[in-house]
Amino acid sequence: MTVPTTEPDAVPVGDEPPDPGERHRLTAVTGLAALSLDAMASVAYGPEAIVLVLAAAGARGLGFTLPVTLAIAGLLAVLVASYRQVIAAFPDGGGSYAVARTHLGDRAGLVAAASLVLDYVLNVAVAVTAGVAALTSAFPALYGDRLWLCLVVLALITGVNLRGIVESARAFIVPTVVFVGSIFVVIVVGLFRSHPVSTATAAGHASVLADNASGMGAMLLLKAFASGCAALTGVEAIANAVPSFRRPRVRRAQRAEAALGAVLALMLIGLSVLIGRFHLQPVEGVTVLAQLADASLGHNGAFYVMQFATTILLALSANTSFGGLPVLLKLLARDNYAPHVFALKADRQVHRHGVLALAVVSAALLVVSGGDTNTLVPLFAIGVFVGFTIAQVGMVRHWRSERAGGRRGKALLNGFGAVLTAGATVVVTVSKFAEGAWLIVVALPLIVVAFEAVHRAYGRIGERLGLGRIPGHPHRARSLVIVPVSSLSRLTAEALSAAASLGDEVRAVTVCCPDPEDRAQAHALACAWAQWDPGVPLVALACERRSLGRSLAAHVRETAASLPGTRVTVLIPETEPERLWQRLLQNQRGAVVAHAVRRETDAVICRLRFRLL
Repeated sequence: MTVPTTEPDAVPVGDEPPDPGERHRLTAVTGLAALSLDAMASVAYGPEAIVLVLAAAGARGLGFTLPVTLAIAGLLAVLVASYRQVIAAFPDGGGSYAVARTHLGDRAGLVAAASLVLDYVLNVAVAVTAGVAALTSAFPALYGDRLWLCLVVLALITGVNLRGIVESARAFIVPTVVFVGSIFVVIVVGLFRSHPVSTATAAGHASVLADNASGMGAMLLLKAFASGCAALTGVEAIANAVPSFRRPRVRRAQRAEAALGAVLALMLIGLSVLIGRFHLQPVEGVTVLAQLADASLGHNGAFYVMQFATTILLALSANTSFGGLPVLLKLLARDNYAPHVFALKADRQVHRHGVLALAVVSAALLVVSGGDTNTLVPLFAIGVFVGFTIAQVGMVRHWRSERAGGRRGKALLNGFGAVLTAGATVVVTVSKFAEGAWLIVVALPLIVVAFEAVHRAYGRIGERLGLGRIPGHPHRARSLVIVPVSSLSRLTAEALSAAASLGDEVRAVTVCCPDPEDRAQAHALACAWAQWDPGVPLVALACERRSLGRSLAAHVRETAASLPGTRVTVLIPETEPERLWQRLLQNQRGAVVAHAVRRETDAVICRLRFRLL
């Protein structure tokens, strides 16, 4: 079936009232701020990744920095053009997952979704650890507390996103503008300098330039290209989160995607030109971006503004994942591949459960890695390049099924992009396999298996519930309501009143253990019950092993067997305290009874919450 490429979310005409939720959605500018931080921040480590690989060939190898960067910029242009097409073809979001599931089948869609899940989670962990690493580089005394700093930063970002995506986007506009503006100031000022104005940052640090330089070869260039492609992570985030934009969603998302591609390409190329102009070499303990800022601006206040903006943006670039992953999980939940709770929205159009799940998994990664960026970086780019490749192949199939003009050129563009991204995936995986890439190779199929297990579970539930089939007519059956009681109180009276409204017969049940104190309490309850005389019999159950839940479940089971055709309901009265902390004072008997009855009988369980005001 051909997927419509027209925009279904145009502004409504006539007297249709506007959607009040639109004010909590993104414009092109706020969308760029909220969803492009990952890609923008990648210029802090993308050019450096290229330089570090080419340094193996000595100064001659560093001369290929600009050609490799131009190749990456060309791939970026292909990806941006492709994802603009994905946005138009799939306005409900989902990016690679939606493309693959529509044109390549469910299994390919799940592989794309799994790769995106891995990329989003790793992006959060890498972004937070990189930001904290930049901070501890400026303040070495904090190095021992870097894990706690990572968790604090993650908690802050999570809290901002729980406030709503518009609020988070507005909060990140200023740091994004400062960072991008600083990069362009470094580039423009550096282009007018014939030599570095300062080298104080790199002074006293050992160069990592290879002494016995290896020869330049195709494999080294491929490794440099693959390492530099880390700068392309995050390009797909806008296509994944199209529903988060205001109407017209497609047009706004396409504008944000194009702006992201243009700004990112200019920054990457500009920084690479400066690397060659200043003949910079990678040094241990100092980033290439810091050297460029020092060489262009001097070791002054502007240099520290640049470094501070880099630190902030690296930490906040995790927001890309918080904008994209909850939408992806919503689509998976809609298709029964993820728990349906991920499809629920809280106030301010927030997929709260997706945000919290991402925060919890990312926190676990931070704890396992000890807040060390180098432990996580080798795993970073593989997942997203798998998604890139699948999306490109899926779009080729999409254009083959289309009848629109120019489809052949678009298909060739996507096919060329698929070849490039597939090659980058293979090179990154092989070159970094021993450094931890094997974890991604193992985790990717495991996540796909988990998706399929969830889908099968929902299928079985749907079959048992008869979803999609017309059920039989409802009929009335005689009903018996059993109410567990332990004392006389207003709660007991409320429970019996509710039970009388629900069933034809009501029976109160109390459990009496052999302990003398319990027998005395049971006797006192029986006397008080007779004096009260509510018109409901009180049945005392003997309990030999002080098992409240099992004794009641056994009585329910025997009662149901002796009254065939009767619907048995167990109504469990519970108090709901005024304060949240006061729940710790409750004895949790209701939960124990509900668990035992649910596990051992077919009775209907009703938990009556009586609010204390």
